[in-house]
Amino acid sequence: MNQRALSARPQADHEHVSRISTGTILFLITAAAVTLYELQLVLIPFVIAGVISYICAPAIAFVSTRSHAPRLAVAIFAFLILVALGAAIGLLGIPPLAREIARVATHLQETLDRLAEAISGGASSMLGQHLNTEQLAKEIGGAVRSWIGNARVLSLLAGGVFVSGFGFVLMLVLLFFFMISGPSIVRGLMWLVPPGERPLIEDHILLQLDPVLRRYFIGVVAVVCFAAAFAYAGLGLVLGIPHAVFLALVTGLLEAIPIVGPAIAAAIAGLVALQHNSGLGAIIGYAAYLTALRLSIDQLFGPLVLGAAGRVHPALVIFCFLAGGTLFGVVGVITAVPIALIIKTTLSVLYDDPVSSNHRHRSERKETTDAAKSSS
Repeated sequence: MNQRALSARPQADHEHVSRISTGTILFLITAAAVTLYELQLVLIPFVIAGVISYICAPAIAFVSTRSHAPRLAVAIFAFLILVALGAAIGLLGIPPLAREIARVATHLQETLDRLAEAISGGASSMLGQHLNTEQLAKEIGGAVRSWIGNARVLSLLAGGVFVSGFGFVLMLVLLFFFMISGPSIVRGLMWLVPPGERPLIEDHILLQLDPVLRRYFIGVVAVVCFAAAFAYAGLGLVLGIPHAVFLALVTGLLEAIPIVGPAIAAAIAGLVALQHNSGLGAIIGYAAYLTALRLSIDQLFGPLVLGAAGRVHPALVIFCFLAGGTLFGVVGVITAVPIALIIKTTLSVLYDDPVSSNHRHRSERKETTDAAKSSS
């Protein structure tokens, strides 16, 4: 039994460790960090398209194998399905959202009057002071109109809309290319690796890294589903806000884009909620919903699910999100945890401690120890 346990353990192979020095590893990490920092805005559509195509790759390979259809045809069909789903969500949700925005713009002063009255009423009851609601609403409306009418703000908004539209189209084009030629792109990237190191990357690191990254991105999908369900429960069932289904879908999908996505979803839902009910109770209810949503995802469900999927501590997930967002913006938040998983997997392979077999190694060591004790 002792011999069986010892033979079951993988043989240590340190030859690949001797070929990569600590200085080389630090140089690669530094180069990747500098590249991310300098190209963070350019990389956003590439990162989003790459993540989506990576998640879809197993399904494309499975369908192609089972149906004996060419991978190209299956990939094109999968891309068309994704585009159709996005178009359906847009056609169902964008017209009502546009009408709500038009109503907010048309009845801005009336909405501000109701909002100021609710705020002043709450302040009077809590602080015992009376506020001039009409003057407050006029000041808020004038400030909003002055901000919107500013030429610099208009140019920034127009530029942001243009860049967002261009980025979205670019993301679709990249997604199409990544889905139909993902394997060839990976083989092309391997040319960046010296020939002597390719067996280490292909046969060791990628073999261990692929299931870890796939579990992590499946965890991201779980977080998106949780955000959509929580948003529908809060906006539709509790607060009774119109178009709750569409707002929930938008909240869930935008949750996949950290920091920027949740902020946009909160602003959209807030505009719709304010237009239909600007009372103090509704405002407090929406603030409570938004706080509960962010705490449950950012501090509880997200770190637990993503940490379990990547087999890292939830505290490390939180740190990666915060550090990545602070240093590299949206790209940093999206790629922070995957980069941490890449570093962890690489070091585990170099140290002959595969991440997927830590628990098995501990069990085998315990079995070996028990066998040695029984034989003695």
